Amino acid sequence: MVPVYSVAMLAQQLVNGVLLGASYALFALGFTLMFGVLRVINLTYGFYFSAGAFVALFLTRDFGLGIWAALPLAAVAAGAIAVVLDWLLLARLRRQGAPELTSLMVTLGGVLALYSAATAVLGADIRRLPPGLVAGAPFEFFGLRVTTPQLLVLVASFVLVGALIGLLHATRLGLAIRAMAEKPDAAGLMGIDTGRTAALVSFVSGCLAGAGGVLIGLNFNAIQPYMGESMMLRGFVVVIVGGLGDIRGALIAGLALGVVEVLTAGYVSSGLKEAVAFAILVAVLWTRPSGLFGRPAQRRA
Repeated sequence: MVPVYSVAMLAQQLVNGVLLGASYALFALGFTLMFGVLRVINLTYGFYFSAGAFVALFLTRDFGLGIWAALPLAAVAAGAIAVVLDWLLLARLRRQGAPELTSLMVTLGGVLALYSAATAVLGADIRRLPPGLVAGAPFEFFGLRVTTPQLLVLVASFVLVGALIGLLHATRLGLAIRAMAEKPDAAGLMGIDTGRTAALVSFVSGCLAGAGGVLIGLNFNAIQPYMGESMMLRGFVVVIVGGLGDIRGALIAGLALGVVEVLTAGYVSSGLKEAVAFAILVAVLWTRPSGLFGRPAQRRA
């Protein structure tokens, strides 16, 4: 007979895994949208994540705003930063039809410069959001403990997935985005302003990254310039495993990755959770290079 405490422990570990996976999915949503539409691995995305968290930190600590006022302002600020950086680093390359590797190297250099500048100005120390922004006492459901920030991340992940799917499939902007994702040249010939659409995609992706930075920084109670860099590794796994450009796939892959990491750390070894995550990545690439929910790319003669 399985001891009751081990069943309860497994249930708590599964809950912790889902909540951790929700943070991965929340981070990866904008990254998935950006890659699916613009077809570029934009490494500056991690900086938008960190920027949103720092904007919320300044708004709550220095201006006394509550988290519900600081969150949308931080998201919009991160979106504005994303538009500016996209215009500076990538817009010219898109117009010239530069290969994807060129964009990757440009954003790699850009993000290294941005992280260095942020560290020089802000320092590398870990900052904390002011206490009392959200309820501190954890909730208990049938003996399972969940904190308010964890619930916020979980709810935000599902809400934003629904909002993105609605945007893409129920609005004229979504139609333009999907057209550009399929065939950017044909979309331009049909009268779609591809430059404006790319800027809007960058803005939405930056907003998602900024909101994720605020909520995840609140959840882990740690904000520092390089916080986006560590999340980028998980973001790659989530985006590739879920399917390149697939929003629902990113949510499912993020939740699954969180569960796998927590169970590996709890029952095998905490030092192996990264190895298991990337073993899953390699296995998926070997068997389904387009990801679990992605569509295989069509070969053209």
